[in-house]
Amino acid sequence: MAASAQSTDPAPAAPAQAQPEEKSEATTLDTIVVSGTAQFKGLRKRDTSFSITTATPEQIQEAVPQSTADLLKIVPGIWAESTGGGTGANIFVRGMPSEGDAPFVTVQLDGSPLFPPPTLSFLENSTLFRTDDTIERLEVLRGGSSPIFSNGQPGATVNFIQKRGQDEPEGSVRLTVGSDNLRRLDVFTGGKIGEGWYASFGGFYRITDGVRDPEFPADNGGQFSATLSRRWDTGEVNFYVRHTDDNNAFYTAIPLLSRNGGKSLSSFPGLNAQSGTLLSRDFRHVTLPVGQNGETITRDLADGRGVNISVFGGSLDWNIGDWTISDHFNWMGGDAPTNALFTGPSPRTISDYIASFGSTGTATYTNGGGAVDPNQQVLTAGWWVVDKELNSFTNDLRFSRELFEGNTLTFGSYYAKYSSRDTWYLGNDMLLTAENHARRIDVTLDDGRRVTNNGFVGTSFFALRANYDGENTAFFVADEWQINERFRLDLGVRYEKQEVDGIVHDTATVDLDGDPNTLYDNNTSVSLPTFRRIDQTDDKISWTAGLNFKLNDNNSLFARVNSGFKFPGFDNLRDNVTEIQEVDQYELGLKSGSQLYDLYLTAFYNKFKNSPFQAFVGNQNVLRMGDSRARGVEVEGAIRPVGGLELALTGVWLDAKYRNYEDFTGNQVMRQPKKQFRFTPSYYWTLPFGDLKVFATYSYIGDRYADLANEQLLPSYHTLDAGASLHYGDHWEFTASGSNVTNELGLTEGNVRVEGGGTGGVFLGRPIAGRSYQFSAAYRW
Repeated sequence: MAASAQSTDPAPAAPAQAQPEEKSEATTLDTIVVSGTAQFKGLRKRDTSFSITTATPEQIQEAVPQSTADLLKIVPGIWAESTGGGTGANIFVRGMPSEGDAPFVTVQLDGSPLFPPPTLSFLENSTLFRTDDTIERLEVLRGGSSPIFSNGQPGATVNFIQKRGQDEPEGSVRLTVGSDNLRRLDVFTGGKIGEGWYASFGGFYRITDGVRDPEFPADNGGQFSATLSRRWDTGEVNFYVRHTDDNNAFYTAIPLLSRNGGKSLSSFPGLNAQSGTLLSRDFRHVTLPVGQNGETITRDLADGRGVNISVFGGSLDWNIGDWTISDHFNWMGGDAPTNALFTGPSPRTISDYIASFGSTGTATYTNGGGAVDPNQQVLTAGWWVVDKELNSFTNDLRFSRELFEGNTLTFGSYYAKYSSRDTWYLGNDMLLTAENHARRIDVTLDDGRRVTNNGFVGTSFFALRANYDGENTAFFVADEWQINERFRLDLGVRYEKQEVDGIVHDTATVDLDGDPNTLYDNNTSVSLPTFRRIDQTDDKISWTAGLNFKLNDNNSLFARVNSGFKFPGFDNLRDNVTEIQEVDQYELGLKSGSQLYDLYLTAFYNKFKNSPFQAFVGNQNVLRMGDSRARGVEVEGAIRPVGGLELALTGVWLDAKYRNYEDFTGNQVMRQPKKQFRFTPSYYWTLPFGDLKVFATYSYIGDRYADLANEQLLPSYHTLDAGASLHYGDHWEFTASGSNVTNELGLTEGNVRVEGGGTGGVFLGRPIAGRSYQFSAAYRW
């Protein structure tokens, strides 16, 4: 990111890998970036004609991220809702319309997508990645040339670049502790292991109760990574392996009190908005009925939305005469389950709940505790289960040759093969107390009917078994022409074909016991399963053109236009949404910098066609198709007026509205704020025993709407983060930081499963996490 980012110069023997930062010489305009460039060796920021944010490990740590998605708050134009915990985020880019997840964000490792489709239901790319001390830097490309390269993502490409072994051995051990009983260990070591051979190893292990303590470890797991490189004068070969086994509790909407038209929020009695959660030991372990012949499954809520995946990849960068050959590939496989609580309607008293059945009755706690107070607030929430078995392989091959002085032609191919094996059981509603660490309730009516069974008021309303397979093949050509000292032009075109096939086996609600005196499954009929095949082939052409104009060594302007698309994914095709989404983007930008300041300013405009949305109208799930347009201005800047003082600012102004959306035409695109910014002042001292830096970040998030109808207001809020880092001597580093130190109450999501969001002054929403702190000590060599 622009604030205090230091530049790096490319290593001749390692075209895709930048050398460690040299703070005494560089400005951010000289930083080498590899994302979005035709040649993997990369370009200096000053020469690029697109918007890209970069961040060093120090900047990543100073951002105090709660997850991979939360780290993206440093990137203007991106809005990440990370209130679900360590995974399961919703990420939005430049007003591109989406109902959730992250359909316009691809996460890469060393330039290769972790999973080619950016989003599946209950899985977005950031869930598959954990950052640690093995990461050298982060690059985030928005728009620009992205529709041409890699998987052709027209939105944002988030590229994490790993550290590799260098001639000088290096390493670190970091211990982190914090509030919520956080304990974490990070390690890294790398260096030369033989003539021309280099290796590195690292990873982390972490366990924490979580800022919303669910009465079991909210986050528990770790990661191991290793790299191996062989370098020659003419190029290099690199390999890496990465295994992640991490469980993360998933938090959904909780009840809050709302007044002043949704602008004023406060905690619901018995459930603190900053730290409370309905999750509890009471229903951590459950056995769910899933079939008519007594079939059951047993699940653990602590598994949350975690991952158990392995990634193996590598790259070849080679010079043969006038040709440069580059090939990047990876394979990913593993599981990404969801075991989570999804809330339903607003709370009411247990006496009102019983009265809704036209009878009287008794209510007792399922796991002991006697009768429930008639005034106890209760709600229903579903214990949802989604199992995903993932596999993917990607390969990006490029050939480059200088046609004449200043002009380089690159052509290549991209191939991806991927699959998802899904098993879903959605529903399984429970009757719970509306309080922190909710408890299950059993209800029996005086006429003999049972409303619940072990606290459950319903079985799965939607069961799914599906096997999906996809294959994408693309060919692209790009030309980069340094016309003269001032003008640089780049052009690109891509043809891509996608083939998807699958088998879908879904079942509606079934009566699992055949007893008409039980109401808990709310259905006395059997709905037979349906069996469908998916078989679709699509192809499309995307293109881009960019011009960079160098005013002088400190200033340049750029203009960019691109036309991209998004093929329908597995879940779209399952829902019979077959249209290709189309997006046209236009950008104008200024890049300016010196030792005193950095400034990146980008104006953008995009148009969307064929965007599918699910609207909840009259408690019915209705599929909508429409268009949208968005315009805005992004800013990244930092000024260093005196001594070690730096004042940094990132932000965006966005105007995004629906077009051709029937009743919703003209409404603000849901979930995305019109205004957001982060102001980060910091001061750096050089002391006799080391270096000290103190920093703070004030963030402002503007009003948003949780729904298409713009009826559920998500009011603006602001937060304050703060911290300090000390480099002591040649080896020690200490960092202390706090997140949301003022304990602000802010919402990132409403409850679109309930029309209007709630009733009677009660609003179901997902608040940001409350105040938390952490301290780390690292030894480096």
